[in-house]
Amino acid sequence: MPTIIQHIENNTCLIFLNRPEVFNSFNEKMAKKLQKILDICEKSIEIKSVIITGNGKAFCAGQDINEIIDSNAPNLNTIVTNHYNPIIYKIRNLKKPVICAVNGVAAGAGANIAISCDITISSNTAFFIQSFSKIGLIPDSGGTFFLPRLIGLQKSAALMFMGNKLSADNAEKLGLIYKTFKPEVLINEAKNIAQILNNLPNKSIELTKYALNKSFENNLSDQLKLESQLQKYAADTEDFKEGINAFIEKRTPKFKSF
Repeated sequence: MPTIIQHIENNTCLIFLNRPEVFNSFNEKMAKKLQKILDICEKSIEIKSVIITGNGKAFCAGQDINEIIDSNAPNLNTIVTNHYNPIIYKIRNLKKPVICAVNGVAAGAGANIAISCDITISSNTAFFIQSFSKIGLIPDSGGTFFLPRLIGLQKSAALMFMGNKLSADNAEKLGLIYKTFKPEVLINEAKNIAQILNNLPNKSIELTKYALNKSFENNLSDQLKLESQLQKYAADTEDFKEGINAFIEKRTPKFKSF
């Protein structure tokens, strides 16, 4: 069976983590496959947005422990550096919105991949767990970067130190994720969000994502300068002209793709 199943539907690439027998935990093959698919999404003219979800009961339980204890497998430093870090970089640097639909448990690296996406929604029966401390490790895959920025230092430290389960409803209340939905409608809600984004000016979404990424490292003065630069670029696009004309003419705008 393929470790990941993907297809394109209405200009959205749907990516299904597909190792349900081990709760979609990652091994080297699956990690490299996801990296390759994200590269394809970046280059494709047809793809305007991406959805990442899981098959089976779990979204992703993180790293497959069997690979760690296998004497022939890469060591843990190699796994983090070559498997997970590139996935996080590719999600954040993809010039298209990435939606994560958490269909079940998201633990360890699985939880941190989920919260690295642009918009994360979840089944209301799912939960998130920073499980690293349970086996004597520290959070990786960007967890120590994204989690405190989303929910604050105190709550992040508590969740990471103690490895407590966080329900999807509480994750939404804390601002960790965008919204929760009933399991049976989760993937359709993800597709609805993708279609909304697909119908908006693609360049505007791309530039906004870039600005959000830079806000993690810029001070206010630098960010204001960047906003001015990007706004000038956006204002020179045909989509901006179309948006203004459609507003004046009281009609639905027809934006161009990439």
